[in-house]
Amino acid sequence: MTLKFCANISWMFREAGAVPLRYGAAGRAGFRGVEAAFLYDHPVEEVVKAKEEAGVEQVLINMFPGNLAEGELGLAALPGRQQAFKDGLELSIKYANALNCKRMHLMAGRVPVDWSREAALPSMEETFVENLKFAAARLEKEGILALIEPINSKMTDPKYFLNTPQQALQIMQKVGHSNVKLQLDFFHQQIMDGNLTNSIKEYLPHIGHMQISQVPGRGEPDTEGEVNYDYVFGVLESVGYGGWIGLEYNPAGDTVAGLEWWRKYMSKSK
Repeated sequence: MTLKFCANISWMFREAGAVPLRYGAAGRAGFRGVEAAFLYDHPVEEVVKAKEEAGVEQVLINMFPGNLAEGELGLAALPGRQQAFKDGLELSIKYANALNCKRMHLMAGRVPVDWSREAALPSMEETFVENLKFAAARLEKEGILALIEPINSKMTDPKYFLNTPQQALQIMQKVGHSNVKLQLDFFHQQIMDGNLTNSIKEYLPHIGHMQISQVPGRGEPDTEGEVNYDYVFGVLESVGYGGWIGLEYNPAGDTVAGLEWWRKYMSKSK
């Protein structure tokens, strides 16, 4: 089988300009699917026009993240922000439906600045479960899959609430809804736990999306680092993973020049 890769246009093709311009750059590079973090600075009509002209599928968007300027990075686990979460969800559904996007990452958010993680954990978990129950049902009506992603606390964001797949699965069990799946990013998984082969096999039934980049530099998969992606791709093929894999990495230079690994993989898979 051949794995499916989608370009993350919040990270890739920055040389093309603003995010709407990156749709065309991704399409011209040969991608049939794209994902994006935050599109909400651009009118939905502008984003839809760019996506349609590029002829690509919108594989994934992140939900509206809250007030980035004030340090928010997601609303789903923030006590006292439940109405803001619901309002942000409706805005995000508007974008997702217009883009015919069927996956949405619901970012948990950061532990409030004046709280310790230990003190915040019970109320944040309760809020997260409550909001995910609401969102799972709401998104199911729209045909959109809800995703939650652990973000590593060792390098990327020590204040982020959701850090490991184990924690994510515990949350998902408490939510108890089939429309919530795990978004597994191998960058974060390698930093927090490693054990990629067994993690793929163990978490596969719960996974709704994957993302990759090299560790620790977060560059292209074939750059120097800890992860042998040729081997990882072989594991994913062997277990029959048929979903998309998002390329959430920071190109070392020109995005297209750094896609030689992808061209080699696609050529080999023909």
